[in-house]
Amino acid sequence: MSEEIICSGALFYCLKSKRFLLLHRTQSKQKIVWGLVGGTNGKNESPWPALQREIKEEIGEQKIIKRIPMETFISNDENFLYHTYICVVENEFIPKLNTEHDGYAWVSFGHWPKPLHQGLRKTIQNKMNQMKLDTVFKMLKLMQ
Repeated sequence: MSEEIICSGALFYCLKSKRFLLLHRTQSKQKIVWGLVGGTNGKNESPWPALQREIKEEIGEQKIIKRIPMETFISNDENFLYHTYICVVENEFIPKLNTEHDGYAWVSFGHWPKPLHQGLRKTIQNKMNQMKLDTVFKMLKLMQ
């Protein structure tokens, strides 16, 4: 039995522009693709604290006004878990990229840059996740 790998990722959403932040990855197995802020959890880290660390490392400290768990993907062999959170910010910002990324883009839903990370593509194409996002957008509209 192989060791369990747990990762966490943030889909940043800007309230004012209604756009999402994606990063262009230059390192790891999935390189030269557009994806989320995030990475592998440390041995004794739970998903949200691990993601907070990854956010600081990859784009610098950000003022997140709301975090919403969106999905936990579990591989068929149950050895890989990926926790996706929607992280809501008031305004778009310029991320302070580390060496894992060489670019960023704020994009509207459905106007994703290519090539998109295969896991992210599956997440946003999933009908259940699309319904969750729709609910989140409605909830955020009520908050404004």
